[in-house]
Amino acid sequence: MTSPAGAQAARTGLAWRRTALASAACTALLLHSAAQHHWGLSVIPVLLAAVTSALLAAIGARRERALRAPEPGPPSPVLPAIASLAVTATAASVVILH
Repeated sequence: MTSPAGAQAARTGLAWRRTALASAACTALLLHSAAQHHWGLSVIPVLLAAVTSALLAAIGARRERALRAPEPGPPSPVLPAIASLAVTATAASVVILH
């Protein structure tokens, strides 16, 4: 049987993975759009979105490992802030360049 802490770690990991997967899907849509616009500056949002997807996956994996540790510490406020900045930069680049 899974302990409550193990279940929390699993739920957190799944949530981060779903978010990273959704971000990857948006990256694919931006890639398609950039190809339709003959690349140019349209590639900037694609690159930002790809970096954001990788960042979300890495942060999620790190957080899940931290929760599975024998004595999990408090979550880092810096990593979600970095992810939020990456998402905001990607969204701003889409609005500005499309």
